Order: sequence, then structure tokens, then C-alpha cells
Amino acid sequence: MAVKVLIVEDNPVARHFLARVVRESFSDVTGMAEAGDLESARRQLGIGGAPPLPAGSEPFKLVLVDLELPDGNGLELLTELAGHGATKIVTTLYSDDDHLFPALQCGADGYLLKEDRFEVLVEELQKIVRGQPPLSPAIARRLLSHFRLGDSGSMALDSAHAPGDFQPARPAAPAVYAEPDHERLTPRETEVLTYLSKGFTIKEIAGLMGIKWFTVNDHIKAIYRKLNVSSRAEAAVLASKQGLV
Repeated sequence: MAVKVLIVEDNPVARHFLARVVRESFSDVTGMAEAGDLESARRQLGIGGAPPLPAGSEPFKLVLVDLELPDGNGLELLTELAGHGATKIVTTLYSDDDHLFPALQCGADGYLLKEDRFEVLVEELQKIVRGQPPLSPAIARRLLSHFRLGDSGSMALDSAHAPGDFQPARPAAPAVYAEPDHERLTPRETEVLTYLSKGFTIKEIAGLMGIKWFTVNDHIKAIYRKLNVSSRAEAAVLASKQGLV
């Protein structure tokens, strides 16, 4: 599958990880671009007030979008990409309804959790070739549960973006861990890492610690940066090996 890809992600470790996933997923990647914020993504896509791309430029066929970016929300980019023709896949830490359903309503063609194993992400991305929506297993289970149970507390999906109606555009190597003298985690970050290692979601950690979910997200980003990892699994393994939790 020939594909030109844009990865919109502010964490350089996560960008590198996702680039590996993409290269493993598709046999013919014609181009790989990265953007660390919305402004850079818009410029490379030629949307949102950015200068149009030169005539004859090869369009992006796949865009991976993080939901939390330094200069805004990935939902903005999803909305601006409506009608663009690219397959738009959310790649995020968040598995809760408050992030999942708005992303689908804004036009996401799939929803992947960066904490999933490398092999799982590759398998899910390859579904694009078969015209299926890439969904992390935990997200697929959440969607099934939502519709089977008729969860009135969750946001309903817009009919235009029901899971069965996705129309995608036609279009692990071991982690490199930080040295023992890595930047030390703060007590708060260590507490967050402990909960992550036990399998708690970001929303649950926020409740347990009595802080906002976006504060937990900031702690997780700091943990990933300090430990030089890109998933909760890698962070938990390293923390255990080095006696951080």
C-alpha cells in the first residue's frame, strides 16, 4: 500500500515509536512527515489558513493525530480535515468516553492507544487496507459495551460516524531506556507511575489523587520524557527494574 503519512505528536519519543509502527504496517511508505503542534500540522497539510500546497504535491493519505498538543486540541485538526480525503487516526493515551466519542464525532476514522504493544498497533493499522477502522482492543470493547448497554451517561455518536460506517480513504524492537542517572521523578510523578503500573486509567488516577485529568496527563508526559519511553508498559517495566516504584 503506497501511503504518505503525517504524524502529529508533541512527544519526540512517541513520534519515533509511531513512525516505526507505520513503517512496519505498510510496505510502501512514500513519505513520512512529523509535526509537534497544530500550526506545523496545518502548514504541512495546507489547511486552516496556512498557504496552500504547491500544485502537484502528493497529498497525505494517513494522518495520525494526538489529542493533546501544545497549541490546541487535536479535535480541531480532525474537524479541519473533514473532506480532506486522508484517513485520520487518533493516537492517544486517553481511553475514556470524554475523549473517544468527541473524536469520532469530529471525523476520526480510528482510535488507537499509544500504550498498546507495538504488534497490536501494527495489526490495527493494517486494517486500513481492508477498509476496516483501526481500533485498539480496549476501545473496541468500550464501543461494544456502550451500544449493548445503552449507557445513558455517555455521549451518543453522530449517525454519520457510527463505528460500522467508517470509510477510510483508499489510500517490537526493545525500548531504548534512559541511563541510571536519568532526571529523577518528582513524588507526584512517582505516584502517578505507580497507579499506571497497576493498570488504572487517567480518569481513575485523577480521582484517586484528587487532581484534574489534564494534570495527570502532564505528569505522564513528564514521566515519559524523563524515562525516555513512549508507553505505560515501557514505563512500568523500567520503573520496576530501577526500583522507582
